[in-house]
Amino acid sequence: MQKSKLRIALFSGLYAPFLTGVSVAVHQRVHWLLKQGHEVLLVHPQINDKFPKNVGSRPMAGLDELKPFPNFSSFAFPTQPLIFYKSLPQPLNYRHWSDSKLLSDFQPDIIVVEEAAQMRGLYSGLLQGYGRPVGVKYAKRTHTPIISVFHTDIVAYIKYYFGDIFFSLVRPLIPLLVKQFSDNYDLNVFPSREQLKKYHNLKCQRSEYVPYQGIDCEKFHPRNIIHNPIPNDSRPTLLFVGRITAEKNVTQLIDMYPMIAAKIPDVHLVIIGSGPLDEEIRRRVQKFPSGITFWGESHGTELLGWFARADVFVNPSVTENFCTTTNEALASGTPVVAAIAPSTSEQVFPGLNGLLAEPNSPQDFAQKIITILENPELKSALSEQARPSILGYDWSACMEKFESKLYELVQSSDKQEVTSV
Repeated sequence: MQKSKLRIALFSGLYAPFLTGVSVAVHQRVHWLLKQGHEVLLVHPQINDKFPKNVGSRPMAGLDELKPFPNFSSFAFPTQPLIFYKSLPQPLNYRHWSDSKLLSDFQPDIIVVEEAAQMRGLYSGLLQGYGRPVGVKYAKRTHTPIISVFHTDIVAYIKYYFGDIFFSLVRPLIPLLVKQFSDNYDLNVFPSREQLKKYHNLKCQRSEYVPYQGIDCEKFHPRNIIHNPIPNDSRPTLLFVGRITAEKNVTQLIDMYPMIAAKIPDVHLVIIGSGPLDEEIRRRVQKFPSGITFWGESHGTELLGWFARADVFVNPSVTENFCTTTNEALASGTPVVAAIAPSTSEQVFPGLNGLLAEPNSPQDFAQKIITILENPELKSALSEQARPSILGYDWSACMEKFESKLYELVQSSDKQEVTSV
């Protein structure tokens, strides 16, 4: 029997042109749901003149790709720059706009809140943000099912941005905050089993593993070598793609580089991305003018070419929930050296598609990378298995599981329609 199409209200604190893995994933998710015939209201952050000028000019897939669907509608909520990261948005307080009014007008079958903690204000230590759980007031009044989709390890981010002293002071409160926050939603979904386990231990309520975080395995492919951005450069190339921020441990790439170059003199490290540490990275790479390239942002076929061109993709971050760029590299046939962290053990399998290194240890990273580059047979075997190892996370397969979860929640609810809030 054919399932009825759903009316889905999807809130996201991050969306194009704000460049993050969450923004890309949200767009792909909405696009897939629309193609299945579901009606989607996307509530996303507004871009305004308070943000750096380069933010609004990014060539990212966004609303223009969704607007042709007759089953699509959207609302841009008012924003201001995040205190600690001026290129990312924070919603204005609920006194300035109403999630309940939007939901009352749309009357969804189910509500999805992506990065709910960020929208409420946890990224800024509750100094900014919506000020209350997004979508919950309407959901409780109407008995509409509502889920929270976890992308970011917010606890790890708090430690990076507020420091060890502050973190040690608030650490006893974190389980209470996680419990209170998660209890507002009917379900909190995690794309990583290890991350789910961590948040279970932090008293996260109503939580479940749902492998929703996929990639387009047809788009990210070894054949993208035809888009090689440096076709006349045969040096072994190390690649990092991500935001240039403290929690990504980008500076450790530069720390490990001279150790690798001592063994492999012509090695080339390429760092792709942008963020608050741009100036520091530019300053530090000046010591290695011929060996390290800080490329900045990359998009389209150029970025696809970088993933396929690299000899090793390097990810030193220990805060990933389920890293999209790691999977994009693997789908492109590129082996990965990543930090041992909660989710990487579900993506990188030592000796099969890459190697794992001790977190915060440039020395161990350097040794693992050298091991791959100095052993052509090992590198070939890792490259050969990289793509098959990740095909189970193709976007369609992941979204079918996500869609099934939405149907399950809708069918078990006793939603009531309302005419006013």
